[in-house]
Amino acid sequence: METPIIVAAFAGLLVTISLLQPLARRFGVAPSVLLALVGTLIGIAATYLLYTPRTDVFNTIALVFVDPPIDSEKILYIFLPILLFQTTLTLDVRRILEDIGPILVMAVVAVFVATFFIGLALYPLAGVPLVACLLLGAIVATTDPVAVVAIFRDIGAPARLGRIVEGESLLNDAAAIVLFVILLGILTGDQSPDAMKAVFAFLRSFAGGVVVGVLMARAFVMVLPLLRDLPLAQVTLSLAMPYLVYVTCDQFADVSAVVAVVVAGIVFNLLGPSRIAPAHWTFLHDVWEQIAFWASSLIFVLASILIPRLVQGFAPIDLLHLLVLVVAALVARAVVIFGLLPVLSTLRMGEAVNNRYKTVILWGGMRGAVTLTLALSVSEHMALSPEVSSFVTKLATGFVLFTLMVYGTSLKPLIRLLKLNQLSARDTALRSQFLALVLSDVRLEVEHAARDYKIDSDVAGKVSQRYRDRAKAAAEASGSVDELKDKERVILGLVALADQERALVLRHFHEKTLSSRSVSRHLAAAGRISDLTRSEGRAGYNRAARQPMRFGPGFRLAQWLHRRLKIGRFLATALADRFEYLLVSRIISEELVAFNIRRIRPLVGERVGSILNDTLCARRDEITRAIEALRLQYPDYAEAQETLFLTKTGYRLEETAYTEAHAHALVGPELYNDLIGELARTRAQVFERPKLDLGLDTLDLLGKHRLFRDLDDKRMRALEKLMRPRFATPGEKLITKGEKGDTAYFISSGAVEVKTETDTFRLGRGEMFGEIALVTGQPRSADVIALGYCRLLALSASDYKQLLGKAPQIKEHIDTLSAERQSVNAGNQHSTD
Repeated sequence: METPIIVAAFAGLLVTISLLQPLARRFGVAPSVLLALVGTLIGIAATYLLYTPRTDVFNTIALVFVDPPIDSEKILYIFLPILLFQTTLTLDVRRILEDIGPILVMAVVAVFVATFFIGLALYPLAGVPLVACLLLGAIVATTDPVAVVAIFRDIGAPARLGRIVEGESLLNDAAAIVLFVILLGILTGDQSPDAMKAVFAFLRSFAGGVVVGVLMARAFVMVLPLLRDLPLAQVTLSLAMPYLVYVTCDQFADVSAVVAVVVAGIVFNLLGPSRIAPAHWTFLHDVWEQIAFWASSLIFVLASILIPRLVQGFAPIDLLHLLVLVVAALVARAVVIFGLLPVLSTLRMGEAVNNRYKTVILWGGMRGAVTLTLALSVSEHMALSPEVSSFVTKLATGFVLFTLMVYGTSLKPLIRLLKLNQLSARDTALRSQFLALVLSDVRLEVEHAARDYKIDSDVAGKVSQRYRDRAKAAAEASGSVDELKDKERVILGLVALADQERALVLRHFHEKTLSSRSVSRHLAAAGRISDLTRSEGRAGYNRAARQPMRFGPGFRLAQWLHRRLKIGRFLATALADRFEYLLVSRIISEELVAFNIRRIRPLVGERVGSILNDTLCARRDEITRAIEALRLQYPDYAEAQETLFLTKTGYRLEETAYTEAHAHALVGPELYNDLIGELARTRAQVFERPKLDLGLDTLDLLGKHRLFRDLDDKRMRALEKLMRPRFATPGEKLITKGEKGDTAYFISSGAVEVKTETDTFRLGRGEMFGEIALVTGQPRSADVIALGYCRLLALSASDYKQLLGKAPQIKEHIDTLSAERQSVNAGNQHSTD
């Protein structure tokens, strides 16, 4: 087969793919439907031209499509890694983790349910081994989410549904392919048919893929800073990564290559933005989107071209098998969507999904190129009997065609039937009133432009009148806003503010005033606020806004590592991340207050605008208090962070001035490039985030405490060996009433609140607590809670006794404090009695 003919054939496919995109938009169907249809027609036409006795003119080009120079293994190796990797780049991983329960059920659990439903339903009719029926079930368990996600975006469905469907597809492919490999091995005799061994093989392959994916992705991410100013090199490195991960796992590590690529993409998505410039990360995304479009379209067309060959010998009995397959697959998916998802909602492992959206997800379970490629690999497998190979390939191919032609063409009508494409009364009212305001602004701008450019007043009047009429019509239609309850208008305003918050985060990111390290956290928070506001209203907004203010599992883990293993690096990083997040959040909250006054209040009215302003101001004040709590403990670091932010702002303004001067031809290209280059070098030197010193050196803390500051160096060194520094966060419970006392605490900085049965009092710097239980041997008599960030010295019961024995003056002072506190407690208890 001549190379020029092959190149021409593939170029022709690219032309076909391009021309099908506007056709798909014109007919309102998913592009994958047309790609499958046209690919099948190309396969039929090529087969006819190759074997017809009427002419041999087209034999060479027809042979390329009838017997393409690429088999199923090459298709998987060339296209699958980049398709999986690009999908992970588009995911909001932090938000995906919030819905990990529904996603895992829809993906991993659904694969097993579909495989066994289909296998057991077909086995009595098929005349092939049960494992062959299960193999078919695993092949058709993979789903193609592109059409459903695109339609969800078109109709403005909650972003969470799109995330669930995309996350499902990604893990679904990984789980289904692992299961496919195991079942194929059992069928060919390469794997033991023992069920427990099969389960172990699945878990080993899956877990091994996770480990290899994480390790290799982190290695690639470490290289990215070396290519900081070379976006083309960064894209090239990212393109090599999924292929190297896939080959390493498939050929050497003997673990799931698909899982490894998915995990590597997730790690790269999480860590990559903090290693390269925002503009370069955007460029990388854009290039990958183009690569994925070529790959997904080509794999679909190539697989579809082979459909005529895969369905050869399709008999009437196969129609019955196909019907059973369709029903079993639909029932299996319905069991998961309508049966298991509500259970997760009841157990609070995921938010509830509306039944109308469940119906769309059910009907949107289309199969695509991965299913066709796996079916092709079965047809090419020499160790399988012709009966099994024919059974699997014919039904898998027929099922793909059914889902594309039936589900794909009826999905939008189903959405219209369920009225999911219609705006709610709240959104309709917002649209009308917003349109009225915008058209009024545009009319004024048009009139100003006419005056500035000396355009005839009659001409200007005609254009202005059009906008005046449209604004009047929109204002009349927006009268329904007044009919909405205040609660609805508050939600309407909060949703708009949440969307604006996301826009502000992206603006700060592109202006380089927000670091790549924290942008994903801010975007995740903005997305969570938007979702919860839509579902729970003002309460949801407040709950989502407060959630990032809490100390999450990651922070608690960093505290535990510091407390137990004396590893302080992670805690310092967590605190620095928190300060940066709070600082940018305060700035954005100020911008939201101004945006509410300028744009939202005219939409929703004065009274509701005031409610929104109160909500935003309360959030801003809470952020400010959290910043001040950190500033009290780390004033130098707070100053360094604020200096860095202002420096970034100055560089951004400087860059804008250079760019505008260049755009207006005030400076030439050489001078502009020199100025921008110098600015980039200066930025690189000062943009490193300052390091946070936790201030938890034991000797330093001992010197700050009034009990120990006067001791000589020898005793201080002895005490250093006994004491353990501890860092406490606001609201952290340090001692719980009723527990056994095994530690005493000395406060070097900060304050705590002590709550007994009868009294509440505060202790500050230079005080101690927890020693009474050590002296008396009785259970703790109070709860002790940190009021702010505290730096403490902790002393175990045995070391406490050793301390008192070595330092009589300290013992005397501690005994006095303990006696006074016990006397106060006894007095309070007596007065209560």
